[in-house]
Amino acid sequence: MGAHERVTGGGILIALGSWIRRQPAPLLGIDISSSTLKLVELGRDRGGSLRLLHCAIEPMERGWVHEGNIEKFDEVAEALRRLVRKAGTRTRRAALALPGSAVITRKISLPAGLDDDQLELQVEAELAQLIPSPLSDVALDFCVVGPSPTAAGYQEVLVAASRKEKVNDRQGVAEAAGLEPVIMDIEPYASRLAARRAIDRLPGGGHHLLVALFEIGSQSTSLQVVRNDEMIYERDQPIGGEGLTEMIQRQYGLSREEAELRKKQGGAGLPPDYGQTVLQPFLDGLGQELGRALQFFFTSTPHSKVDHILLSGGSALLPGLAQAVTLQTGFTASVLHPFEGMTVSPSIPAARLAMEATSYLVATGLALRRYGP
Repeated sequence: MGAHERVTGGGILIALGSWIRRQPAPLLGIDISSSTLKLVELGRDRGGSLRLLHCAIEPMERGWVHEGNIEKFDEVAEALRRLVRKAGTRTRRAALALPGSAVITRKISLPAGLDDDQLELQVEAELAQLIPSPLSDVALDFCVVGPSPTAAGYQEVLVAASRKEKVNDRQGVAEAAGLEPVIMDIEPYASRLAARRAIDRLPGGGHHLLVALFEIGSQSTSLQVVRNDEMIYERDQPIGGEGLTEMIQRQYGLSREEAELRKKQGGAGLPPDYGQTVLQPFLDGLGQELGRALQFFFTSTPHSKVDHILLSGGSALLPGLAQAVTLQTGFTASVLHPFEGMTVSPSIPAARLAMEATSYLVATGLALRRYGP
């Protein structure tokens, strides 16, 4: 295999093997973010439609995971054990993901007709020029996309590479929690897979539409601009739902935990002026920030508009957000519900799902790897 480690076969698949190997056995999608752990398990009913079997969220303390790095291994592993118990699943095979910032992905052109060993040698040679780290410190995977559109006799190969320690941390946490990690994906790729079902419901089945997918987390917001399953632009903004929590804390003198709970409950229990004094200014500011992110996209590409905006992440269910984003950007925005069109297990409380659904985008994309690309 050479000096580095290629993670394939029965072990971890770093992103790309999961696109070409079907995973028909039960599979948990596990999303490790900066403030929460999220789990999704999907199945199919007799008619072949998707069914949500289990889902759960487990909070983590600030600092346990920082900028995608697991800083408190034992605490995160114990939280993951609690998450699995909370979800009520018996499945132990799991798909996890690395942050996009932790993975280098490249499309390269290589001669057609190479066997796997020859391909691997060629990929190693290409990566040695791209990655400053020794290849012995790198975990990589690759798959053949198809014939090169620009060079006869060549094929396009998609390569993903990350430092082994990044892969090992997530693999180790999953194993410490009693899970069997079988897929290591990349968060933006999992998001796009989950978003594909929503894009398919747009006019014309979403074909050739330029769609801006925003994931609004607690501390940051990511933008992917997608067309026909291909990402053509991405950007992160340092703004998230934590800002609203802090505004509620300051305005009403609440603890952070109480402010977060009131926020998730749509302002229940807060004074009548909450909507006008706190929520609407936050929504307007968030809409402006998302608009700025799109402006960066327009100034750095030939594009001057998007056809639709999809909003996801834990803060996407804030009442009035889609309207505020539409107003601030001038483009139609809607909330992406990753479980829309699925039947839901009766064991999952509808009220809880209504509060949490948009948080599960990455975990849903990972759970969908059970059924292929």
